[in-house]
Amino acid sequence: MTTNSSSITHAIFDMDGLLIDTESIYTDCYNKFCAQFGKQFTWEIKQKQMGRPPNESAKIIIDHLDLPITVEQHHEMINTMLLKEFPYSKIMPGVNRLLEHLWQHRVPMCIATGSDQTGFDVKVGGRPELLSKFHHWVLAGSDPAVGRGKPAPDCFLVAADRFDPTPIDPARVLVFEDAPNGVEAALAAGMKVVWCPDPRADTSVHAGNPSVTVLRSLEDFQPETFGLPPFPTGDPSE
Repeated sequence: MTTNSSSITHAIFDMDGLLIDTESIYTDCYNKFCAQFGKQFTWEIKQKQMGRPPNESAKIIIDHLDLPITVEQHHEMINTMLLKEFPYSKIMPGVNRLLEHLWQHRVPMCIATGSDQTGFDVKVGGRPELLSKFHHWVLAGSDPAVGRGKPAPDCFLVAADRFDPTPIDPARVLVFEDAPNGVEAALAAGMKVVWCPDPRADTSVHAGNPSVTVLRSLEDFQPETFGLPPFPTGDPSE
């Protein structure tokens, strides 16, 4: 791939809600989980949880709703529901076309997610055609090299460092995210971001930021905006 001094050289993808539609599953299961305590699962809670490792996510909802359970009890209750539903999650619109395009043009890609190994295996372990496009993946929920979860930059810094060769400039790394915490993490790592947010997210917080591009979905991504080869003429969106 021919590049110029400002074109993107590497791509990092979040997983939940970006590559696969698991966020709707999280919402449905947490609605049922909270109902057991007579509580409501709100967008305020969800956006704080998004992208964080399991233990951090559990502490957020326990503290916010003052639930009379431990982190371990939370995991046991919610995972019973989640792990039954994750295998049925679908790949998000635009993902296959984008991954194939970047792969064909030899743009190194990886996954950086707050999931742990168990969650990752259930969600995408049975999708070899998806995983084959990635150089590696970083699972913040179980990787000891990731000290802090998103919105800290650790996950993306570790992910970038594991490319071979590593990126020469973090500003030429493009992160694809759906979570506000993930956007903050990528910016803290000095990277550019394509943000495909939940419709309820407040995108005005990054209005005018040249490092953040907000899209309705990956179907709207235009590679040439980032110095990458355009999609072939007439190439249909998924």
